Amino acid sequence: MKTVKFFTLGCKVNQYDTQSIREHFLLKGFREARKGPAATCLINTCTVTSWADRQSRYIIRRCIKDNPGADIIVTGCLVEKDAASLAAIKGVGFIIGKKFLKQAPISDFEGHTRAFLKVQDGCNNRCSYCKVPLVRGNSKSRLLAQVVNEAQALVNSGFKEIVLCGICLGSFGKDLYPKISLVDILSRMEKIKGLLRIRLSSIEAGEVDEALIGQMARSKIVCRHLHIPMQSGADGVLRRMNRSYRRNDYLKLVEKVKRRLRGASITTDIMVGFPGESEGDLKDTLSLIEAIEPLRVHIFPYSSRQGTIAHGFDTELTPDIIKERVSLLKNEALKSSGAFRRRFLNRKTDVLIEERCKDRPGFWQGYAGNYIRVLVRSSRDLSNQLLKVELKKIDGDCMIGLIRKRKKGASGY
Repeated sequence: MKTVKFFTLGCKVNQYDTQSIREHFLLKGFREARKGPAATCLINTCTVTSWADRQSRYIIRRCIKDNPGADIIVTGCLVEKDAASLAAIKGVGFIIGKKFLKQAPISDFEGHTRAFLKVQDGCNNRCSYCKVPLVRGNSKSRLLAQVVNEAQALVNSGFKEIVLCGICLGSFGKDLYPKISLVDILSRMEKIKGLLRIRLSSIEAGEVDEALIGQMARSKIVCRHLHIPMQSGADGVLRRMNRSYRRNDYLKLVEKVKRRLRGASITTDIMVGFPGESEGDLKDTLSLIEAIEPLRVHIFPYSSRQGTIAHGFDTELTPDIIKERVSLLKNEALKSSGAFRRRFLNRKTDVLIEERCKDRPGFWQGYAGNYIRVLVRSSRDLSNQLLKVELKKIDGDCMIGLIRKRKKGASGY
């Protein structure tokens, strides 16, 4: 039997794409190799930062070395603009762009307790620093029936939580006729028997509207967690980034979400060192983190990408200044995360248990609906169970909880 290995870099959409490709290969009679070399290796690349470019090339070369004589297939975002240089790597056999990539509907999600379900691809925004629209094109939504059918198939395979994802998730349905929105997906998926949680992945501030907040407030299974990229807390930087909101817009939105959705968490992205970012801009970002108390902050240094508007900007910051600012932001993010989690001490919440803790013998880990990472001690197999847990202690980036009772719909102890 032919064997294949898959390697994925980048976002949840890329992980979904790889799962779709995996199921196509399996349907064609391939067996996924767990150990040792494989006859075919497929690398799904990322190009969101220069680091992602380097990592993609490293994985390609490692696959060539570790799998002698294998067919090396390279696809993903890096292929769309750098196909020629990738094809020049000795040992690469096939370069496949997205439009020529054969995908299949998914019914599983290898190695995950939560399944990612892509509902749209591409982006109509043109943030000055972002290469993604250049390689993925404009926003294109999937048909609602396709999304719901895949969700049903995933639930049939035993998944209790589905994460809706897209390159610009909030733009779903705007290109369809008649126009629909994420609210339509949520209302349809809530009727799927056995689906206990729906989570939204990253969504832009301008797309979190009254209808979506209202649907989340009414729902019993939509997680009260929103990942809303901030990028900066300074209006001047946001303007140069060509972002569609300003500091006060973001702050008011978060205040509304937390007011309307009891216990809701915010997670976010922050870019450090965008050209022209001043010390005052940094202070504005630090103060906005303090004000919104995000549960998590993904902090990353600015990476100039060829073909973007910002690639021509001068006044780039030095690596030492960027490193110092990353450290300051991380410290503030840790303080804010601790302050947010302290609000939930001695409170009960539902936790979907995912797996045993690799570094904590006797403990299992999972996530609350608002994305707090929770550890519980048990000698029993708790995987893929939704449990009622009382949060008793903050421990690093997680909370320690005590199991209080089995949730209805969970598979039992």
